[in-house]
Amino acid sequence: MTMYIINNMTVHDPEEYRRYVKDFMPVFERFGGKVLAVQNSPQAIEGTWPFDRTVLLSFPTREAALAWANSADYKAIAVHRHAGTVSNVVFLDDGKSSD
Repeated sequence: MTMYIINNMTVHDPEEYRRYVKDFMPVFERFGGKVLAVQNSPQAIEGTWPFDRTVLLSFPTREAALAWANSADYKAIAVHRHAGTVSNVVFLDDGKSSD
């Protein structure tokens, strides 16, 4: 079952965030991840949107997403995202499960 990850963030230290982005893709792709959408300053069509960047990612399975998120390689670069942004990250199942 496909797993989606949404990261809504506010970037407060662009240099730290750039350090994260620079090393992100090789680690991400190693676990089968795909970037589906990235938007700076997304336009809210309802309500307000306090974030200045939104990223939509996917993995082929929940297990692959968790393996990536918990890997030593990802944790080593995630310190830069944590230092450079305030992020709200959620995992979403594809909705096709029998739950």
